[in-house]
Amino acid sequence: MADTTGTGLPQALAIAWGLQEEPQRGPARGLTHARIVAAAIEIADAEGLGAVTMQAVAKSLGFTTMSLYRYVSGKEDLVRLMQDAALTSADTVELPDDWREALRTWAGMIRDAYRAHPWVLEIPRGQLSVLMPASVRAADLGLAALSGLDLADDEKIAAILLISQHVVSMVELERSLAAEGGPVVTPEGAEALREVVTAERYPHLAPVMTRGGYIAAGEGVEPESVDDEYEFGLDMLIAGLESLARRRGAA
Repeated sequence: MADTTGTGLPQALAIAWGLQEEPQRGPARGLTHARIVAAAIEIADAEGLGAVTMQAVAKSLGFTTMSLYRYVSGKEDLVRLMQDAALTSADTVELPDDWREALRTWAGMIRDAYRAHPWVLEIPRGQLSVLMPASVRAADLGLAALSGLDLADDEKIAAILLISQHVVSMVELERSLAAEGGPVVTPEGAEALREVVTAERYPHLAPVMTRGGYIAAGEGVEPESVDDEYEFGLDMLIAGLESLARRRGAA
C-alpha cells in the first residue's frame, strides 16, 4: 500500500494515528474522519460489510460521494479505519492482578468486540491491522497481562497471538452455527449417521456419537453454544503458559 501522506505510512494508518489533518477547505467542511467511520460502522452493523460503499456512506451523511474522497482514498482505507474504531474497548478495560484472570479478561474483551461487530472478522488481518491504534492498545494490554511471567518478548507476542486466534475461531464458529439456525439433521438422520459411523471404522468417534455427542439433532433445538469450547480452549492455553512459567520458576 503506497504512502500518500508524506509520513511514510499508508493513509489509513496515518489517519488513525492523527498524523493526517482533516481537510480544512471545500464544500464538505462538516465532514470528519470520525463521522465517516461512524456512519460506515452503522451501515455494517445493520446490513453487513458488503453494504458499505463510498456512495452508501456519503448518502447516509448527506454528502456527495466525491466529498468522501477528500478524507479517505477509498473503501479499503475506510474499512481499515472501521476495523480500528470497532476494536477500541482496550481503552476502558482494567486487568485483575492475577495474570491468569488478566488473560481471561483480555480475551473476553476481544471476544466482546468481535461479537458486537462480527463483520470485522471478514477483514483480512496482517501487518497493517496490527499497527492500527486499537490493535496496538490491545497488544499492550495483552503484554501487561503477561508482564509477571518469565517469557521472552517474542514468546509473549506469540502467546497473545495464539489466544486472540482462539477467540477469533470461536466467534467465527458461533456465527456459523447461528446462521444455520439449529440442527441440520433430524433424530432419524442422526441415527442413520450412527449406523454408518461404526466403531469398526471410527473406533474413537463412534462411541462419542453413540453417547449423543458430536452432532445435534431434533426440532426446536437452539443453535449450539460454543461457550464451553471457548472456556476449555482458554483453559488449555493458560495451563500451557502456567506450565512453561513453572518450569522457569516464575508462576
